[in-house]
Amino acid sequence: MTPLNASSKDNVGGLIALAQIYFDASYELDAGKFATIFSPTASITRRGDDDSVLVTALSAWLDAVGGMTSPRDAGVARVDEILAIAITRDMAMLKLRLRMPSREVTDLLSCFNLSGRWQIVQKVFAAEALD
Repeated sequence: MTPLNASSKDNVGGLIALAQIYFDASYELDAGKFATIFSPTASITRRGDDDSVLVTALSAWLDAVGGMTSPRDAGVARVDEILAIAITRDMAMLKLRLRMPSREVTDLLSCFNLSGRWQIVQKVFAAEALD
């Protein structure tokens, strides 16, 4: 494992801050908060029921988020964690896990450092029903 230099530590800190905003936005299902950390050209990708790949533009996903019941409003206990952070120069990948009503979600967030701040450019996720 390569030791972190000052620049790497700053990058990790920025990505942790981005993850915290993401967790807050997910718990509240706040489309406005999500919009602050996603690139406007980002897309959201998930596996369909029939082994297809479903890709949704950010704007459509944000509209859908606005119509859902948030975990906070559903009284779901907040459970979220950063599973991994990988950084290569100005790009990074965050692997996150969080709880939504009746399911646990694993997100892979591809990020670029654009104009001096980390932004999500691709979200790939899978959800599993809670027991």
